[in-house]
Amino acid sequence: MELYGYPLKAKFTYPKPPPSKILPATSSMAASYKNRIPYQPESISLPWMPNAYYKAAALNPTLAPLSESFPGLPPTKIIPFISERPDGVFTRHTLDDWHRSNMTNYKESETTRHNAERLRADLNRTIKDVYQQAKRTQGESTKNLGERVNDIEYWKSELCLELDAMIRETNSLTDMQKRLERALADTEGPFQVAHKCLLNREKRMGIDLVHDDVEKQLITEIKIIRSVRERLQQCLSTVNAQLMCNKEARQELEKDLADKQMGHHIDNKCYQLKNTSRGIHYYRGVERIDATISVPETWARFTDNNIFRSQSQRATSAKLRASTESVLMGTADEMWRQFSKVNDAFTSRITETANAKSKIQTHLAKTRQEIFQIETKIQVIQKTIKDKEVQLKVAQTRLDERTRRPNVELCRDTAQIRLVQEVNEINETLRNLHQCLRASEDMLQMLVRSKAVLEHDLVIKNNSLFIDQERCMGMRKTYPSTVQILGYV
Repeated sequence: MELYGYPLKAKFTYPKPPPSKILPATSSMAASYKNRIPYQPESISLPWMPNAYYKAAALNPTLAPLSESFPGLPPTKIIPFISERPDGVFTRHTLDDWHRSNMTNYKESETTRHNAERLRADLNRTIKDVYQQAKRTQGESTKNLGERVNDIEYWKSELCLELDAMIRETNSLTDMQKRLERALADTEGPFQVAHKCLLNREKRMGIDLVHDDVEKQLITEIKIIRSVRERLQQCLSTVNAQLMCNKEARQELEKDLADKQMGHHIDNKCYQLKNTSRGIHYYRGVERIDATISVPETWARFTDNNIFRSQSQRATSAKLRASTESVLMGTADEMWRQFSKVNDAFTSRITETANAKSKIQTHLAKTRQEIFQIETKIQVIQKTIKDKEVQLKVAQTRLDERTRRPNVELCRDTAQIRLVQEVNEINETLRNLHQCLRASEDMLQMLVRSKAVLEHDLVIKNNSLFIDQERCMGMRKTYPSTVQILGYV
């Protein structure tokens, strides 16, 4: 039988050990825990009077028989104990003792906490000093590495600029060499270019496959080129020698740039290393190894000499191309006139195609943005539906649980009515949300179809632009051989 209203008994019935002045060892602390009853917090779902209270309250304190305290004596010879207090109450300590014990425990607790706080403060200061020193030292090394990385990036940029200029110059001289060889061999080179332009334009797709002005001018150019029978005289030996010099200077630049890139990669990796980075290890004695072979002055002078040599070779190559230009001037009059007409037609057609492509891209971007917004709304609606379904589960679970109330407790109270209303409201909201979701998905499908049409049209325009701008105009920048030299493009 469980007694309600009986005072709750203490859970820990063992006497409290006297507080120690110092912290005990871990083994002694662990041993002291063996005779302690662990604290188990009651669940918040228990009734207002938990089972632990029932068990404690159900125990009636009684005194043990006196015969057990005096073994060996029969009950008739035991001297009866006469209590001076009613109801058998025995007092072991006075109230003053109880208060003094409490005050002693409070003071010892405060002293221990104060000592612990001072120790924590000292530890925090020590740890902070260690971290600041390590951070300052590591920051200086990181700063030096950053400056080194900046120096390498500067020379890398200079090398890249010079290498790009040398590559362009070498390519220009190589184009000149190829044009000269083709001009000396035959005058059919420009004809082949025009013919290839026509063939490439046949690869246009869909509505872009039209008989436009560009195609008409190309046909006219082919007719004119067939009548051209002029021979070009060139000195290829000088051009070939200059090409070899350019390639040597280019190789030096590329080798230096490759070394700079590797050094930049290593120093940048070192610059980005942190205490939390992966791949950091101990390397005993590495600070005693000196594998350097240059100093900053010789290191910078080496790259500067390579750049100066490349600039000299580029200047010589430019002069050689200028001298070759004067030789080729008289061979391009008739071809150039038609070449200009074809280029103008190409430019006009490319502009028209680019404008159409830009408009398509604008509409496509707007369509994609609308698709993104619709998809976002669909996700919001789906999340809202899930949230409402959770609320519906809660309301229906509450209604289901309330059906288990016994007898007259099955009352149609305000809570019951509100729960029923809540279920109906949530169901109506879910129906509306599902309708919105279906409408959004239908609109998304229409937008996706519109996007597919625009993307297909964009592919057609990109293909036409690639053919006219990259393939055709890319070839026409080198044919006929005097076009670039005369400066008309």
